[in-house]
Amino acid sequence: MKQKIASPFLVIYEFLFALSSSVVASIALSWPLLWVFVLVQKSNELVNLSVMRLMHNYNQLLWYLIWPFQNKLKMDDLPTSANAAQHFADCKRLFLLAILVFIICLAIYLFNRKSHSFHLGKEWSLTLAILPLLVLPVALTNFDRFFIMFHHLLFTNSNWLFNPATDPIINVLTEGFFAACFVAAGLVYEAFFASQLLKQKRIP
Repeated sequence: MKQKIASPFLVIYEFLFALSSSVVASIALSWPLLWVFVLVQKSNELVNLSVMRLMHNYNQLLWYLIWPFQNKLKMDDLPTSANAAQHFADCKRLFLLAILVFIICLAIYLFNRKSHSFHLGKEWSLTLAILPLLVLPVALTNFDRFFIMFHHLLFTNSNWLFNPATDPIINVLTEGFFAACFVAAGLVYEAFFASQLLKQKRIP
């Protein structure tokens, strides 16, 4: 059967669905990932907290970041400077946007899931799957550089440069933890388009 040409709307929709899914998944997976990194790196000792108490504080941070009606960040045991609070507020807006886009895309998918025409072709699925791989060499060879580039792209200030003396949370949110979150997001993004390719094989 001749392959239908995907509409621009469908291409943009699938990309946004994949991207928002990867962000939402990485947010959800950040809790168990942090737990593992704290146990391995014993980073809780740098902030003089037990593992359970530290995770309690991270729960407070995570809830602030994903709940739209939580307007103030307050961690019981970890102080937050004004600059750090502003950065977390910026992150909150991005997270809530990603969650909103994910919900909208999921609703569209559920409404159209039985329609064979509502799927990307093989070419577009491969193209969108390859896009993140363009930054893979930088991320693998120098994650610190990639992390800095990522923040310059998304944020217009330098509030993300935390001082451990005023914002001890940065002692816990280590480079390895952030790298693991990026890997998780990337795997979910790639799995999204892998599933698209599998669907194409089943469509008559």
